Amino acid sequence: MNPKLIIDLKKLRHNAEFLVDLCRKNNITLTTVTKVFCADEKMVAELLLAGVDYLADSRLENIANYPKCSPCERILLRLPSPQIATQVVLGSDFSLVSEMLTLQALAEQAAYHQKQHGVILMIDLGDLREGVYHADMERIYEICDFLFAQSHLYFKGIGANLTCYGSVIPNEQNMMKLCEIAENIEKKYEIEDIMVSGGNSSSLNMLADGRMPAKINNLRLGESIVCGLETAYGKPFGGLVQDVVILEATVIEIAKKPSMPEGETNINAFGETVKYIDSGEHLRAILAVGRQDTNYEGLTPRDEDVFIIGASSDHLIADITNAKQLQVGDTLTFSLSYGAILAGFTSKYVDREYI
Repeated sequence: MNPKLIIDLKKLRHNAEFLVDLCRKNNITLTTVTKVFCADEKMVAELLLAGVDYLADSRLENIANYPKCSPCERILLRLPSPQIATQVVLGSDFSLVSEMLTLQALAEQAAYHQKQHGVILMIDLGDLREGVYHADMERIYEICDFLFAQSHLYFKGIGANLTCYGSVIPNEQNMMKLCEIAENIEKKYEIEDIMVSGGNSSSLNMLADGRMPAKINNLRLGESIVCGLETAYGKPFGGLVQDVVILEATVIEIAKKPSMPEGETNINAFGETVKYIDSGEHLRAILAVGRQDTNYEGLTPRDEDVFIIGASSDHLIADITNAKQLQVGDTLTFSLSYGAILAGFTSKYVDREYI
């Protein structure tokens, strides 16, 4: 009776192959971000068959699930701390870094373990999440000086992340800023063709419109592959399907009840003060899925006559007054937002079915 994620591997591979082709036509390598589905082994296998160039995740535990025989290099996305330098060096091929203390720890551990470890220096283009601030060229050069002096760390390139925190949209101005930094580094250190990773699925509109600067040669894509969306505006991206993953949950109660709680109310179990809407008596279904399983606010019933009212830890409450006749034991299916997919794959209480 656990809620179940239904994963269409054929649709996943379609999205991946479409984006691999789009990127290659623009001389861009595709880094697949696997964190939203916790590096599910069957899904990673489909991505490899689609021909992605790199596999990347924020969690070393997920990277450890990658096939040992995979030809793709493994990238750690979340900035590591100095304390986990050993695990980073042993568990990934290169990582995204912005702090000197972390680089020193990585250099020490890479030398100790006789491993070559690559570094992508993250640049903050104004979204104000990770990265050296773009105007601080002194610090950028300081880090590069350190990297080029190491025997077991090597400089892979630079990268930037937009939209995820500050909601900054990728455009010609901020992408050219990243390209100019790359060109300055190449000129100063007499190197060529470094990786310039120009963001995530929010950069797809620029790519499709032919506005992506030629210097950008890598994108890190996750949500577009799994959800079929570009993330600058949250719209479906042409050529991709949006229902790679759906959720199925079982109806465990059906009853006609009032729409307003009876008695004095205060906060609920999550500390929230809920404002209820009086819509009279209606037919309500309780389903066996709750906040411990997924982000219920990211669920959309695939039956347009079903409306979600709310959720507790273990239960989802829906208005089914106008829906087709249901009975206890039936299932309803839901489309999922990125956050709901992430939570669903992370929860050990949600089963998986592959089609």
